[in-house]
Amino acid sequence: MASLRSCLLRFMIKHIVGPKFRRAGSSISELRKLDEFIVKNQKIPTGTEIRPVSAEGIAAEWVRAPAAQKERAILYLHGGAFVMCSPATHRELAAQLSASTNAAVLVLDYRLAPEHSFPAAMQDAVSAYRWLLDTGYAEGNLVIGGDSAGGGLALQTLIALRDEESPLPAAAFFLSPVTDWVRFDGESYSTRANVDPLNTAEMCRLTASHYVGGNDPQTPLLSPANIDLSGLPPLCIHVGDHEVLLSDSVRFAERARACDVDVEFKIWPGMWHAFQTSARFVPEARRSIEEVGRFIVNRIDSRAAQ
Repeated sequence: MASLRSCLLRFMIKHIVGPKFRRAGSSISELRKLDEFIVKNQKIPTGTEIRPVSAEGIAAEWVRAPAAQKERAILYLHGGAFVMCSPATHRELAAQLSASTNAAVLVLDYRLAPEHSFPAAMQDAVSAYRWLLDTGYAEGNLVIGGDSAGGGLALQTLIALRDEESPLPAAAFFLSPVTDWVRFDGESYSTRANVDPLNTAEMCRLTASHYVGGNDPQTPLLSPANIDLSGLPPLCIHVGDHEVLLSDSVRFAERARACDVDVEFKIWPGMWHAFQTSARFVPEARRSIEEVGRFIVNRIDSRAAQ
C-alpha cells in the first residue's frame, strides 16, 4: 500500500506538474523552460560537493557525498526524454545516490535531441566511460546508471561497450528506463493510462521521434531490450506500477534473464515514473535508493573479492 506522503505528492504531480508538461506540448523550448522549475526545487544535502568537470570534452558534474570513496564512481545519465534536463536538474538525486553507495557520481551533460539525435548521446556516454577508465578508475569500481531516457541510454551504452570489447563496469542500474523508442506496443500504455499522473503514450511517441530523428527505426539499439543482452554485468531495475512505461522495464528484465544476465527487478506499487527523484518527500523513493545502493555496493565488493 502506498504511503500517505506518496499519495499526496502524486496528487500534486497530477494536478500541478503534469499540466505544466501538457501545456508545453510539442514545443521543445517550452519543455526546456521547465528545467528552471526543476532546478529551483532541488535541495542538496549538507556537505555534498558539486564540481564541474570536462569528461573527454563533454561537460559533466562530479557529485560527492561526504563519505564517498575516491576510488569508486557512478556514471549517471539523467532523464528528460532526450530533449530536456541536465546535471543541474538531477543534483539532488545524484547526491542521494552518492550517499547510498559511498561513490562519487559523474552526471553527464550529454547532447540532446532534436539538435543531436541518436547516436550522439550514446557516443557521449561511451566517451565519458572511457575517460573514467583513462583517469585511473578500475572497471570493477565503476557502475553505470540512469533514469527514464537516461536508463535507456545506460543500456545502449553497456551494449556498445560490450560489442567493442571494452572492460565492463561492475554493475548497472535503471530507474523507470525507456527501452524502446520505436514500437510503443507494451500493454502498460493502455492498462496504466488512467493512473499515470505524468506521462502519456502520445508524449512518449513525440519525444522518441526527436531521439530517433532520421535514423532507420529498425536500428537495433533503438529497441535495445529486444536484442542480445548476454555478457552484460549484473543489472538492477526499479519501476513504478503506475506508469505507462512499466512494460519497458518488464520486457527488459525478462530479456536480460533469458540471456543469462543477473537481474534484480522490482515493481513499486502505487509509484509513478522515476519516483526516486522525490526521495526528499516519499519514503518509498528513499527505500528504492537505499536498495539500489546496497545492490551497487554488493556488486563492487563482489568484483573486488574475485
